[in-house]
Amino acid sequence: MRTGTRAVSGDTSSAGSRRARARAFPTDFVWGAATAAYQVEGASFDGGRTASIWDTFSRVPGKVVNGDNGDIAADHYHRFRDDVALMAGLGLGAYRFSLSWSRVQPGGQGAPNPAGLDFYSRLVDELLAKGVQPVVTLYHWDLPQELEDAGGWGSRTTSERFAEYAAVAADRLGDRVELWTTLNEPWCSAFLGYASGVHAPGRHEPEVALRAAHHLNLAHGLGTQALRASLPAGARVALTVNPAEVRPLSQEPADLDAARRVDALQNRIFLDPVLRGSYPEDLMQDTAHLTDWSFVQDGDLSSIHVPVDLLGVNYYNPVVVGAPIVGDAPEPGVDGHGASDFSPWVGSESVRFIRMPGEPTAMGWPIDASGLRDLLLRIHRDYGPIPLAITENGAAFHDYVGPDGEVRDPQRVEYLRSHLVAVHEAIEAGVDVRGYFCWSLLDNFEWAYGYSKRFGVVHVDFATQRRTVKASGNWYADVIEANAVQG
Repeated sequence: MRTGTRAVSGDTSSAGSRRARARAFPTDFVWGAATAAYQVEGASFDGGRTASIWDTFSRVPGKVVNGDNGDIAADHYHRFRDDVALMAGLGLGAYRFSLSWSRVQPGGQGAPNPAGLDFYSRLVDELLAKGVQPVVTLYHWDLPQELEDAGGWGSRTTSERFAEYAAVAADRLGDRVELWTTLNEPWCSAFLGYASGVHAPGRHEPEVALRAAHHLNLAHGLGTQALRASLPAGARVALTVNPAEVRPLSQEPADLDAARRVDALQNRIFLDPVLRGSYPEDLMQDTAHLTDWSFVQDGDLSSIHVPVDLLGVNYYNPVVVGAPIVGDAPEPGVDGHGASDFSPWVGSESVRFIRMPGEPTAMGWPIDASGLRDLLLRIHRDYGPIPLAITENGAAFHDYVGPDGEVRDPQRVEYLRSHLVAVHEAIEAGVDVRGYFCWSLLDNFEWAYGYSKRFGVVHVDFATQRRTVKASGNWYADVIEANAVQG
């Protein structure tokens, strides 16, 4: 997938210059925006769709702010044509969206659902008609409930069902979709879903979380094979992860060890098997009291270690970690993943997450664009010159429509600008970054936060479903048109 946007020449002073300049991106750089099925589609039980784990989880009292759910969300299912027109108006070259497994294949196995596939086929056709390239993500956290009832990601059978689902989707959409992503942020699915329980299915089973991480890796590998068996030769397959830029509180050995532990649990547990064909030895040692890792069967790592055409990187903020203080309990939520009596940091539950200075986003997350640059440089250094794309990057703020009908969000504009500068710095340093997808196109159902957090560059009035392009959306359109950012 490539879009031909015009390049704008700018000042050629060094990257370290304090003077702002127009930072021109490669002429084939892809500019897009992203959403996820359960967060925007609504129509939860229309057209043959059955329940996902998020339909179930959001109905458990106390799990989601205000008892919200995705039954209606941003009603993208019924309003996709208007939303695609918005995308075209912003000049987007690509739209990254996920399929609802429960809509495509109710129950997660067996015969496909013609109505569900028809919806996505119409969406793809509408995008192409408006000059927006579709980028499909097969799994963005909404496992069919029936598969969870059979063991969920704790069962390797789910990986096999995923490969079958991938083939179904590719058979129907592969003639028009050139870029496919298997999974979005498997770390969240495994550790927020099965360890801390702040995400669906809401379980607190650390050993199962490790199993889930492996079975998600296996699903990626088997799904990649299934896609390539069904897709035209020119199609590309990607994986999207949410690696952390992990910074130790100090250079003391105990703080360095805390950073190592978090890096193993969030980054290398996925990057190493996919890109190197092995699990990190230190990760296995850190978790040896929980499991012997015998769920990794002969041949699994060969299935996982298949070449990817693109690695998607989702980034919001860096983390600073330190060694535990004797007698102190970890502060709930300070790691940015929601408050819980249970930790997602399996085997390293006592690591401290340090609050960073400065005004945070509405999520309580720190703002530090240098973390994105440093993360991209690290991936390039440690894993080689693999093509990358920023598949999510954005921020929630307290947006509202003013009396004049405008939504002014200067904090988001500055957030996006600084992070695009960071991406450009990484490109100048030799990192092969092919595109950028802001999170998100629309305000949406923000998982356990319900509708209380707004990430969109387009404001959604959930009572009326009225869309209003925010100042950040108009700013982003100008960046896309110029193919450059000031900084």
